[in-house]
Amino acid sequence: MNEPNMIVGIAWYRQEQYGLLRALAADADSMANTYEEWLAGVTKTMDDLRERGITARRVDVDVRELAAWCQQRGKPLDGGSRSAYAAENLKSDDQGATNPSLD
Repeated sequence: MNEPNMIVGIAWYRQEQYGLLRALAADADSMANTYEEWLAGVTKTMDDLRERGITARRVDVDVRELAAWCQQRGKPLDGGSRSAYAAENLKSDDQGATNPSLD
C-alpha cells in the first residue's frame, strides 16, 4: 500500500548536539544512548523506507531551534514533536525547491 512518490522527512541531528537533544527531550529514556546508536537506527529506518518505495529526506535539525519551536507551540520535546518539526521543515524546503523530487 505504498503511495507513489511518497516523501517523508527524517529529523537529522548533528553529532555535537545529540547530548543536548537527549538532555532536553521529554522521552530521553526511549532514545538511543549515543549518537552512533541513533545513526545506526536512523540509517536502517531510511533503508527500510526506501525498500518500501518511500523517499526519505534528511531534515537538518538544530536542537536549539527545535526546542524553541516546541516552546512556542506549548509542546513537549518528544518523538511526536520531532516528527512534526521535520515534516514542517520538509514542507518549507519543498516550497522553495524547483524540483523537490530530486534529492
